[in-house]
Order: sequence, then structure tokens, then C-alpha cells
Amino acid sequence: MSDQFKRAISLYSLTMIAIGSSIGSGIFKTPSEIATYLPSEGLMLSVWVMGAIIAVCGALTFASISSKFSKVGGFYVFIKEAFGELPAFLYGWSMLVVINTGSLAALSLVFTSYLGVFIEISENVQVIIAVFTIVALTIMNIVGVKLGSIFASIFTSTKLLGIFIVVVIGILFGVNEEIHLNNFNLPENTNNLSLISAFGLALIGVSFSYGGYQHATFVAGEVKDAARIVPKAMILGIFVVCLAYLTINIAYLRLLPISNIATSNSVASDAISVVWSIGGKFISFLIILSVLGTIGIYILTAPRIYFAMADDKLFFKKFAEIHPTYKTPFWAIIFQSLWTIFLLIFWKTFSNLITYVVFVDTAFFFLAALTYFWLLKEKTLAGSIGAIVFMGMCAFIVGNTLLEKPQQAGAGLLFLGVGCVFYLFFKKKSN
Repeated sequence: MSDQFKRAISLYSLTMIAIGSSIGSGIFKTPSEIATYLPSEGLMLSVWVMGAIIAVCGALTFASISSKFSKVGGFYVFIKEAFGELPAFLYGWSMLVVINTGSLAALSLVFTSYLGVFIEISENVQVIIAVFTIVALTIMNIVGVKLGSIFASIFTSTKLLGIFIVVVIGILFGVNEEIHLNNFNLPENTNNLSLISAFGLALIGVSFSYGGYQHATFVAGEVKDAARIVPKAMILGIFVVCLAYLTINIAYLRLLPISNIATSNSVASDAISVVWSIGGKFISFLIILSVLGTIGIYILTAPRIYFAMADDKLFFKKFAEIHPTYKTPFWAIIFQSLWTIFLLIFWKTFSNLITYVVFVDTAFFFLAALTYFWLLKEKTLAGSIGAIVFMGMCAFIVGNTLLEKPQQAGAGLLFLGVGCVFYLFFKKKSN
């Protein structure tokens, strides 16, 4: 089925997709939440370092798998080859109803909220603008994967430049001299959580921020020399993301005390405003570009999973149709965007959305990494250790979320249960 797509994505464009899928709104929103759970400099930075280790282990694991299975669909293909149709279907189903569409809804609301820095926008108007943004980027990605990948490259390059400027200003001109990186003590009664529980909850925001590089595997069937380029793009991408996140967090701490970070609603804007009077608007513009680029990438990549499922006769038949002119899975893209718009109109907020998105997403990260031991005949010791470390941390995040955030985790499990019913329906229909 991969041969139906144009192989138009280069190493540079795919690396930008891997980077741009990760660097969205997370690094500009989650540091405040993380500082609330871990209000000491050493702990705050340590959880970002832990997230980097997890992300690198994951990228290396999936790079090894994708070098052997470079087909359209990414994780769906890995899971189906190793464990069969039902788990693979549930992954694709969760991407449609929880992970990708939930992230798109949240990202589009972040985009419109930062527009409010420049023009006054009511909540209802924000939703309308978010809907039109989704529609516009949907049309762009239907017109062609080449246009979508160029869009991703331009916006990803722009926001990397912006992050670099924030890092330079923070590290060179930061006014906060009292950064205690050796302070790993958790103040007593902080959120009434133990250190392990607080660390686990902080990892939710960190995982959301680092996550996204796996989108490079979703479009493998549209990449030139995919077996070589897909692994290289993921590894290059995640190393750039790790470097950007660790340095920008140091910049935040150089500009603001950690207590201020914890109470800030827009940490990047507040931090840069300390030494640059119009920095608030500059960083808001940066975030607008960043989020807009990430929305475009998410609309581009995930429909390839729905296409793969429909091609296997396990999803709506229309999702397997390729546009005769533009050679893109246009019905899959359209339906994904319609569901995202539904979430925007009826939910209008993402206060608890990210927690259950990360819960479900991390569970399937674990399952996809497990395929390393099923699919690869030649496994290295380093590769096996990396996969085990990644799976262990995924299991910790999922388990801790079940204990500390049962409502959000329960909602994710409910969607998976509904997915089982739909699987039986599609299976019976195909038979």
C-alpha cells in the first residue's frame, strides 16, 4: 500500500517533522506545572533530564524497528506485525478519538489564546478561530504532502531560532544568581504527594513535551530511501529537542526564581520580559508559530495510520481512498479534523485532556517498544537495554497516573473499551 503514495519527503523535511512534532506548546506551558510538583531547581531539571533519557531510548528503539518496517502507519504496523489486529486497531482508534485529535484540539486552543496577546478575543471567538485554523491546515495537507512538509520545515526552523534566542538571553543575561542545582529536596506536604508520585506526575508534562518524534514513522511510505532516512531523522530530531528543552529550562531558571515559575501562566513570556520589555509579545509570537507548525504536522502524519487500518479492512472504507490528483488520504484527513472540531466545540478546554492523552499514548509507547523483541531477529545488547529502560519508565508513568489521576486514566480506558466494540463490528463486516 505504501507504493500508492508519492515518496517526496527528504531527510531534512522528515527531521523537521520529528522536531516540529515534539516542540509545540509543551515547553512553553508545562514548566510551571512541573515546578509546582517539584519546587526545587535540582528536581525540576532532573525530571527534564530523565525525560530526555526516556525520549532518546525510545527514539533509538523505534529507529531500529523502522529500519526493518518502513511502511505507512508507523506504530500501527509495528504492533500489528508483532501482536495482531486487535491491539493495532486499538492504537489507531485511540489516535483518532484521544491522542492525536485531543492534542490537536488542545494545540489549536493554545494557538488562539496567544493570539489574544495581540488582539482581544472572547472565548467563543477563540473556538471559531481554532476551527478555521484546523480547516485551513486540513486543506493544505490534502493538497499535498510536499506542501505540508515544506510548511513543517519553515515553521520548525523558525521556532528553533526563537528558542535559541531565548536560551542565549536567559543564560547570558539572566538576573537570577541563586540557582541551586544540587537541591533535590522536596518541601514537605507539597501537593500532599510523595517524591515518587510527584516525580511521576511531573513526567506527564515532560512526556507530553518530548513526545511527537514518532510521527516520523507514520509517513515512512512517503520518504525517499525510508529504511535509512527514517531512523536517522528520528535520532537527529530527538537530540535537537533534548538539547533545546534542557537549555531553555536553564534559561527559565536564570530569569525567574522557581517559585515564580510555579505560579506563572505563561512562563516563557514572563521570563523573557524580565530583561526585555517587549519580550512578552515576542515570545507569544514565537508560540503562535510553534503551535501552528505542530498542528500542521499532526494533521499531516496521523491519517496515514487510519489509511493503513482501512487498507486492512479494519476501519471505514473511505479512509483507504487516495485523492486522484493530490495522492493523499483525503477522507482520513477530513474525518480526523471533523472529530477535532467536535472536541473543540463541545469541550472548549484542555484542563484535564493532556493527562489522559499522555496516559493512553504512553501505554501504546510501551506496546510499540515491546515489538523490538518480537520483530527484530538481530538485537544488540545496547538496543535491548535501551528498550527495557524505555518500557520501564512508560510502565511507571501509566501506573502512577492510574493511582494519582484515576478519572483521566479511566476516561482513556473507556475509549479503549469502546474501540473493542468497533473492532468487532469492522471485523464482522470484513468477514
